[in-house]
Amino acid sequence: MLTLSAYLGLFLSALGAATLLPLQSESVLVALLLSGTYVPWMLVAIASAGNVLGALLNWLLGRYLEHFRHKAWFPVSEARLQQAQRGYARYGRWSLLLSWVPVIGDPLTLVAGVMRERVWIFLLIVSLAKTARYAVLAALTLGWSSI
Repeated sequence: MLTLSAYLGLFLSALGAATLLPLQSESVLVALLLSGTYVPWMLVAIASAGNVLGALLNWLLGRYLEHFRHKAWFPVSEARLQQAQRGYARYGRWSLLLSWVPVIGDPLTLVAGVMRERVWIFLLIVSLAKTARYAVLAALTLGWSSI
């Protein structure tokens, strides 16, 4: 049961970290890797799945967010939204390769939804970027041959 709780905790921390919530999943992954109790590739896969699902939630939010941009309660200013849209239009879908980067990655996934990026392209690029980040982190933690 403890193993399931650890995997679930990692999944939820990775999911939350990919949203606009100020969470981090890297420390949870490193702690579980260093414990030596869990299968490293499974930890990477679970963290990646949670993080990609969180990014997909951002994409969905962005997809429907623009309908409310002129409401007083809208959380982002018009200028900030236009700045994000200009950046995405300039660098396009390849900017999603930076979806793993703290601070800028989560807003990029939201803007991809606003820009109506196709979901399968979004998932492909974001999955590649986020899985690579966790794999490199695991490799640095355990050594390249342990993954």
